Amino acid sequence: MTADPSPAQQPTHAGDRVLDGPVLKALAHPLRVQLLDILSQYGPQTASSMGKRVGESSGATSYHLRQLARHGLVREIENRGSGRERWWERPHGSLILSTSAPEQDPAVREAARQVNRHFVQGRAEALAAFTASNPSELPAEWADAAMLSTLNAQFTADQLKAFTGEMEAILREKLEAYRSEPGTPGARPVQLHFNAFPLIDFQEQP
Repeated sequence: MTADPSPAQQPTHAGDRVLDGPVLKALAHPLRVQLLDILSQYGPQTASSMGKRVGESSGATSYHLRQLARHGLVREIENRGSGRERWWERPHGSLILSTSAPEQDPAVREAARQVNRHFVQGRAEALAAFTASNPSELPAEWADAAMLSTLNAQFTADQLKAFTGEMEAILREKLEAYRSEPGTPGARPVQLHFNAFPLIDFQEQP
C-alpha cells in the first residue's frame, strides 16, 4: 500500500491500483482492512480461518469479504473448496491511495485517512508482536535474519520524493527476486517495512 500518489507513484506495474472514492469508502472499516492484510500476509484463506484470526464469526467475515470482492479488492478462488467453504485471495499489486489531494471530496479524503490509519495500526501491531516475542517462540535462524533499522537524514521535499521513488523500485525488484510461492517448504509469512517521512517538531509549531 502506497499513500499519497504523486505522478511518479501512479501505477507502473501490472495489478497496481489507485483507489477511488467508492472503493475507499467500502474499505474504511477496520475489519475489512484486517481481512485484506491477512490475505496479503498469509495467502489464500477461508472465511472461517480468517474469522479465527480476528475473533469474528465466519458469517461476519463472509459478509465483509463479499463487500471487498464487489470492489475487486479480493476474489474467490474458483474450483477450490466446497460450496460451503469458499477460498479467497487478494490480487497481486499495490494499493495506492491519497489522503491529501486538495481537489478530493472531503468525505473521500476522510475515508482515505481512515484506511491509511487502519493499515498503519496493523503494521505497528505486527512490529510490536515481533519485538515482544519470546526468543523461544521463533527459531534462532529467523531471529538472526530479521533486521530493525532506523536511518535519519535531512531532505528537501524533492529529495525525499526522489529517494522514496528509487527505493520503491529497488524493493520491488528485490522482492520479486526472492519471493517464495505460498506453500514452499521452509517458507513463512514475512512483512517488510520501509518508512520515510518528515519528522514533525512540535517546538516549531506556532
